[in-house]
Parts: sequence; C-alpha cells; structure tokens
Amino acid sequence: MRSTPRIVAHLIAINLIFFVGTQFSSELSNDVMSLHYFKNDKFIISQILTHMFMHGSIGHIIFNMIALWMFGSTLVTVWGNNKFIFFYISCGVGAALFQLTAYYINIESITSELLGYGLSIQDVNNILKTGSYNTSLLDFISEGRLSSMYFDYNSVMVGASGAIYGVVVAFAFLFPNSRLMLLFPPVPIKAKYLVPLLILGDLFFGFTSASIGPIAHFAHIGGAVTGFLIMWYWKNNQFNDRRWN
Repeated sequence: MRSTPRIVAHLIAINLIFFVGTQFSSELSNDVMSLHYFKNDKFIISQILTHMFMHGSIGHIIFNMIALWMFGSTLVTVWGNNKFIFFYISCGVGAALFQLTAYYINIESITSELLGYGLSIQDVNNILKTGSYNTSLLDFISEGRLSSMYFDYNSVMVGASGAIYGVVVAFAFLFPNSRLMLLFPPVPIKAKYLVPLLILGDLFFGFTSASIGPIAHFAHIGGAVTGFLIMWYWKNNQFNDRRWN
C-alpha cells in the first residue's frame, strides 16, 4: 500500500477536526464557517476559504476525503507539497466564486423582473429574507422562480467538492488513459472520459430541477474549470515549475 503524503494527511485531518468540532456548534458551522451569498448579512469574506473544510454529513466528508487521498496523493508525488496546496486551495476558491456568480445571476435576473412588475426594492428584499410574498405575484412569475431566488440568497454552501473536482481534472490532465472504476455502474472508464461526463452531469443538474438533494453543481463546475485553467497555464509555462521547489 502506498504511503499517504504528509500534506494530504494534514488536509484530511483538518477536515475531520472541523467536521467533529462543528457537530457541537451549529452556529459556528452554519453562520461563521459555511459560505453564504455575498449580499447576505451572514457573509464573511473568510467563508470563501473556510467553507471547503466544512461538510454536511458523514457520507459527504467520507466521499470527499477518499477522493482527496486517491487523486491528491498522486499529484503530490508529481508536484510536491507547495504546488499541490496552491492548486487545491485555488480550485476551492474558484468553486466558491463560480457558485456565488451563479447565485448572483439568478437573483439579479428575477429581481429585475420583479421590479419591472412594479415591486419596490423593499418588497424584493422582503422576499429574499423571509420568502413571503403576495400570491398575486404568481400571475406574473412562477413559484419555482421565486423559491429559487429565496434559496440562493439564503444558501449555505459547504464541502471540499469544488477543490476535489479540480484535483480530478488535474489527474485526468496528467494521466488521461488511467482507468478509474465508477461506482454506478461499476465499470472502468478512462480518466479523460470521466471528467467530461462529470461536468456534463453537473451542467445538466445545475440548469434543471432534477438535482438529487441540495448540491452546489456550479461549484463543482467552478472547481473543474479553475483546475483546467491552472493546468493549461502550467503546461504552457513549464519552465516555471522550478519556482515551486
């Protein structure tokens, strides 16, 4: 069995410590460390970083930490600690910014529509903060759109999934023909085919109501896109690799 690089072990340990600690303080977990929409009163700039060490359930953290160990360990062996941690954090931050942008586009689009129907800014803010509105609005805009605006404004995002998506993209970039075993269905697939499938799946679920549970699909896409852009830049500037030593 291969040894686990120290930086990967440290990241897993930090995630586990955060997970256990927040089980004793829901306020710390939900209000301080988790990522909120940037116009929400609960938003703190540090949440762009801290959210990636938070997880909502045992299954959530186990899945992410296994993926971090599987793919991250290989990348550390190739890159070293400094380059890997820069990449990992960058993908997590990129995921957060991508998801916040998706929230912003949806909220601003519906807000403009509501203002066009004659609502005031105060009326819109009331919908955003309380979710309540005059049912006569449903003659002009669907309940689903109003709910999506309220949900996005009050969303609480946690998890290392965005950073993990970046790590998986990097692995596929370096080892495109490596065969990975899917869970459902349990069949092997080359890394260069798996990553596009994952991204297409998140695009589908992100733009439809077919998502299974409260999953931040655009954060996954953001982590993957950030990882790809960094890998593309590094590939075209390979002489810079020595700067990480």
